[in-house]
This record gives sequence, C-alpha cells and structure tokens, in this order.
Amino acid sequence: MDLSTGPRPTSSAAAPAPTLSVGTAAPEFRAVRELFDSFLAQDPEYSAQLAVYRAGAKVLDLAGGPGLGPDDITGTYSCSKGAAGLAMALLVQDGLLDLDATVASYWPGFGEHGKDRLTVRQALSHQAGLPGIAGGFALEDFPTPKAARALAAAVPLWRPGGTFGYHALTIGILMEELCRRVAGISLQDLYAERVRRPFGIDFFLGLPAEEEPRYREVLYTEDPAAAWLDPLGYAGLNSNAPVSTIMELPNHRVIRAGGMSSAGGVGSAEGLARLYAAATTGVEGRPGFLAPRTVGLMAEEQVWGLDRSSGQDNAFAVVFMKPQPGRDFGSHLAFGHEGASAALGFADPSYGIGFGYVPRRSEEGRTNGRAQRLSAAVRQACAAS
Repeated sequence: MDLSTGPRPTSSAAAPAPTLSVGTAAPEFRAVRELFDSFLAQDPEYSAQLAVYRAGAKVLDLAGGPGLGPDDITGTYSCSKGAAGLAMALLVQDGLLDLDATVASYWPGFGEHGKDRLTVRQALSHQAGLPGIAGGFALEDFPTPKAARALAAAVPLWRPGGTFGYHALTIGILMEELCRRVAGISLQDLYAERVRRPFGIDFFLGLPAEEEPRYREVLYTEDPAAAWLDPLGYAGLNSNAPVSTIMELPNHRVIRAGGMSSAGGVGSAEGLARLYAAATTGVEGRPGFLAPRTVGLMAEEQVWGLDRSSGQDNAFAVVFMKPQPGRDFGSHLAFGHEGASAALGFADPSYGIGFGYVPRRSEEGRTNGRAQRLSAAVRQACAAS
C-alpha cells in the first residue's frame, strides 16, 4: 500500500498546509492525520504517537510534539492488560485454561473466604471482589508469587461473582498466577516468546535493559484534591495506596523491568496497533495468532453497568474493555484497553483494524478525549474506503 509522508502536491493553486506530525499515512487516512495535526497545533506541549493497521497492513504511523519521537517508548498503564489478555487468550486456545473452571481448581490456595466458586471468567472480568488489600503491595512484589499469596489469603470486599468493580492492579496478579500454574512459565515470558518476538511487536511486558535509552517518562500533574487517598477505602485499595500512586508506576524501573501485567507495560503506539492486528487480522501476510473462536470467547461482554470500584459506567469482556456509551472507542465487536494516561489500544474486527494511541503527557477526558476522536475518524475513513 502506498503511504504518503505528507500531503501530496496538487494542481490547485492553493497548496495544502504542511503537516506537523512525522511519519506515514495512507491517502485514505489523510483526514485522520489532519485531525492529529490539529491537536498538535492547538497545544504546543502536546506530544503523542498514533498508529493503525488495517487488514494486516500499516496505514498510519505518526508522531508529533516535543519529547516523544517515532522511535521512543513510554508507559501505557492499563493498556498492559490488553497485552496480557492476548497472552492469556493463547492459554484458552491451547486448552490449558477453561474460562468456566474455578480459579481454585488451578490454584487451590485461592479458595478461601468464599472464593472457591469464583470462575476464571468471573475473576478476569473484575468480579472477584479483590480490588486490593489493606496496606497494599510493595513495588518489588509486582509480579511475584508473594503478591499472589497475599491476594489468595484476602477476604473479598463483596460476594465473588455478585457484582463487578475494576481491579486496577490485582487483575494482573490473578493473570500472572494462573499462567504460572497452567503453563509453568511467567506471563511475561509467555508474552515475549509467543507474541512479542515472533511478530516483532514494539510493546514490552518487562523492558530489557538495552531498551531503556528509548524510554521517556510519562508526564502528569497530580491533582491536589486527590493527593491523599484513604488506604482502606475503595479508591485507596484499588490504587495500592499509600505505597504508590497509579501515575508513578511506569516511571519506576522496577515496574518496567518486572513487566507488571496490569500497569507496567511499555511501548509505542505502533507496537500497540501491531499487537492487536497480529492477534486478529494477522500482519504482513501472516495469519492472526488467535483463532476467530478464541477472539469471540475473550471479546464477549461479561459485565456492563455501574462499576463498584469507580462509581462510573464500565463494560468488560474477559480482561478487555468493551465500548459502551461512556467509552465509545469502537464498534460493538471492538475490544481492547485504555490506560490511565489516556493511551488506548484495541482491535475492531468490524473494520479489520488494530489501533494504538500513546500520549507523552497524561490527558484528561479519557471517555471523550483525543483517542476517541481519532478512533472515530479512523472508522469513518475505513467506512468510506
């Protein structure tokens, strides 16, 4: 596919405005680039990357603004859950993990305090009642069996399976321990060996030391009104207070190196887009590593409504976020995950795309912000071509 590096000259006397972003865009996605450039023009401090694969081919790969170039990588927070979820999908596809089996059937120590009937499907759609533990986890305990033992011993905050609430960090502990028990290796190694390396994906769960020079710290502004969280309240438990705030996590080398699957993933927008494309449509002539049936199992919506942890509407498949009126990032078939910085990665089988958006500076308005506007423009371009 022919990719333009900027607007092409025309015979019209009025030349197109120069682009502010660097990178490539297929002609049918020129309007998406123009929208991205408009964000750059409006805010001189704004910097981000945007990438899209369509039917296995890269059609957008852009970067712009200060401090985040096309070859840079940064923290993506809960976009990490999407990468981990795709690795867990391989365990389901291989027949090693049954979504309708109980967690305790794989992990006997987990079955205390009424958690014995909780299924894998429920646990991985935020229904376990374990958004955190009193006192939190030490950073060096992510991701280790020590964290898993502490979670297994915890008393759930609600009847497991009775409702749902976002498990911002602990869903990673659940995934990691299940992977260790059914596959005999860490989730980070499974992802590297079967996803990242074979498909050349620029997204890491466990950043190697040699990649550290590419890392750019996430920039964020602490809200003074939210500087203190009750460590025994829902928000405090969910954010691991008082050990660390969510926003600090990827800027700690111990988190990047360990590859904490709930929030420690590091990569580029191109890496996120290629990850979701490699799983579904395949890339560059190679088939997707997940069969359509597996995609259907993992992407099927499990819960939707008032999130017990956040008090806001949310919708989840198995691990993945689903589009809903408050987070309208894709079609009804789309699945993926956003991050606390407003990073976003997803696959949308309706349009055959893998999408990645990564800002350098944390953004407000995750539900209707730049990522959602760019996603809508991408889908509109797909529908028109």
